[in-house]
Amino acid sequence: MEGVVEGAAVTPGDPVLAELLDRVRAAIVDRQAAGPDDEGAGLLCIRGSGSKDFLGGPMQGEGLSTQALRGISSYEPSELVITARAGTPLAEVEAALAEKGQCLAFEPPRFEGGGTVGGLVAAGLAGPSRVAAGGVRDFMLGATLLNGRAEVLSFGGQVMKNVAGYDVARLLAGSMGVLGVVLEASLKVLPVAPATTTLRFDLDERTALQKLNEWGGQPLPIHASAWWDGVLVVRLCGARAAVQAACERLGGEVVPADLASSFWTGLRDHEDEFFAEARQAVAQAGLLWRVAVPQTAAPLGVKGLGSGTLIEWGGAQRWVVTAEGDTASEQALTKAARAAGGHAQVFRGSRSGRTLELDPVLLRIHRQLKQAFDPHGLFNRGRLHPEF
Repeated sequence: MEGVVEGAAVTPGDPVLAELLDRVRAAIVDRQAAGPDDEGAGLLCIRGSGSKDFLGGPMQGEGLSTQALRGISSYEPSELVITARAGTPLAEVEAALAEKGQCLAFEPPRFEGGGTVGGLVAAGLAGPSRVAAGGVRDFMLGATLLNGRAEVLSFGGQVMKNVAGYDVARLLAGSMGVLGVVLEASLKVLPVAPATTTLRFDLDERTALQKLNEWGGQPLPIHASAWWDGVLVVRLCGARAAVQAACERLGGEVVPADLASSFWTGLRDHEDEFFAEARQAVAQAGLLWRVAVPQTAAPLGVKGLGSGTLIEWGGAQRWVVTAEGDTASEQALTKAARAAGGHAQVFRGSRSGRTLELDPVLLRIHRQLKQAFDPHGLFNRGRLHPEF
């Protein structure tokens, strides 16, 4: 079996782990000794490269860095699995995979060129291929976690068959660190597609959504899509014959490979033209909204600032920029998302991570999970929800 090993797995004798354990034990003592007027005592803020500091609620507590937990513990290309420590840069993981013609199929974003394996898991964000390939939780095989009781727990394994009982490793995806410190993660990887082609179509928003829904019901190798400012681009990935047949069937204009690659990378990392404009708006008191709705949802009818809505994931993910204080647009956006069976949330801006309304059952489950993993409330207070 061909394998690549770099660094070492997280083990009880690891000096970096020992330091993290000491920090957590000290935080527990501080929390237990805190009085009613010292709510911030013992709070810890887990942080990797800092590329996602803007995400979720405000950061509270002393910094607890995972950057020293760095290295690929094991990589077995023939088994399609890679295991890496939390502080390992995404760029390092992707470079190792590329050497073997493999990739993280869900395309995790690397904001400002940063991002680590721990942040990948905690944020649970996926790129343009999310609808076709799946999200982070779909590729989680196992994880090692330092919980709020100063215990090191391992879940799952390094093959899909090892999942048994509660799939806690997948539960960690998108948890924003409120359950504990992800020390190490095992991820399923996939081969890079033999052929890739990007097509361009000049279509209005409604027609583009209709086309995406029509194509989505057909056996086409559509891997990603994006519509913005009157242009729809579609990425086809798969066997050469399948991609070629799809090109002939769909028509459109073929985008040169280098330009297409640059576009999809920019979209993944939020560095393309739309997100560059969005960041400028946020710097001037704007809000970037992430809207999740069914793929079949009609246009939201909220123009927002700049060139309007960016639509990804076959219509399931939509981005809109509004001016902070523009109550009418905010209400119209949230109302339209809710009416379509989805929700809208501020992704970047002064109210980033504004909490979604959870029904009582889901909120109770979240509370119980927090109590089970972090009974003293040490980690990432308020990043996922104000109550925990």
